[in-house]
Amino acid sequence: MPLERIVSTALQIVDEEGADALSMRTLAQRLGSGTATLYRHFDNRTALVAHVVDRMFGAVELNGDELRAMGWQQALRTVAHTMFEALARHRNAARLMVEEIPLGPNAMALREHCLAALLDSGFPPRLAAHAFATLARYVLGFAIQVSGHGGGQLDDTRLSAVFQSVDPALFPATVTVAGSMPVPIEDEFSFGLELLLSGLAHLRDDA
Repeated sequence: MPLERIVSTALQIVDEEGADALSMRTLAQRLGSGTATLYRHFDNRTALVAHVVDRMFGAVELNGDELRAMGWQQALRTVAHTMFEALARHRNAARLMVEEIPLGPNAMALREHCLAALLDSGFPPRLAAHAFATLARYVLGFAIQVSGHGGGQLDDTRLSAVFQSVDPALFPATVTVAGSMPVPIEDEFSFGLELLLSGLAHLRDDA
């Protein structure tokens, strides 16, 4: 059985039923095969999860040379937004990335492209390592939180009404900004990303 089909089916199970639903037995049943077939590809569930996680990174199709030509800020901005969109589409699977640092070939290639862009732009090695690690955690955190913002416009409307109806004597600052709340999570992500990039620029200049 092709590895591609096995991993795609595993990701589908996680998307539909959650990360805890993925087991060798469940996957074998979905594929209509025995677990022995799976153990020819994976030693255990951990190895399977590693392939599922790297499959998500494979959806981030970015050219290393193009990234390096962009300059480090645009390169990281592009990677962050592309990763966020890819992981947000598979938010249940994104939770698997909390368990361990992704080391599959797609994840390694993406990390390499980002670190190269940072080093080429004058970041010292230690700062480049910290910059990428922080960016990756930032993207992952937001991608996982997307699952809590699935209620759509009705939820935002209700929240907005709550903020605008609070007692101005008790919460004057909240009333002042109520027209801008709640902030859509995509806007929060972009805003925070720009703060992160700005901070990194200052650190690089100081270094």
